[in-house]
Amino acid sequence: MLNTINITGLIQIEVVASHYLALAARHFRREFNHPKITLDQRGKCAGTARLRDWHIRLNPVLLQDNQAEFEREVIPHEIAHLVVHAVWGRVKPHGAEWQKVMQDVFNITPRTTHKMDVTKVQGAVYAYRCDCQQHELSVRRHRAILRGDRQYCCRRCGSKLQPLAGAADSSPRL
Repeated sequence: MLNTINITGLIQIEVVASHYLALAARHFRREFNHPKITLDQRGKCAGTARLRDWHIRLNPVLLQDNQAEFEREVIPHEIAHLVVHAVWGRVKPHGAEWQKVMQDVFNITPRTTHKMDVTKVQGAVYAYRCDCQQHELSVRRHRAILRGDRQYCCRRCGSKLQPLAGAADSSPRL
């Protein structure tokens, strides 16, 4: 999947990561190692930080289509996770410490999720319903429900999600 655009994009991402690490180093008056950055994140997630490995995984498909968003938000978001882990240890992933780094050190409004178009990376979904709205569940969650391993409830109304008529035995919506 690596092509010229991705290699160029990855080089730029490395430069952006260095910038945010330098901001953190200046603020906390300590050095932070440059993390390993790879393009192997899959699914709808833009990136993840592996704290113990000091490793950032990025989604190459989303990066290719959203380079500016990655530079502006995804990279500082993931670098903030690493910095928080180095400074405070084990804390809530998007807790007060992470928000402080995003706001006070990087001068970025902290957001826990991205708003990128995920149609290229989204897998099949199954339609479910609660008492207040319709939901789309991934194949993994749908199969867990069918096996009886899990039940999911709506975060808004609290009712149990039920498959729409025929959704349990039908094909997914792509």
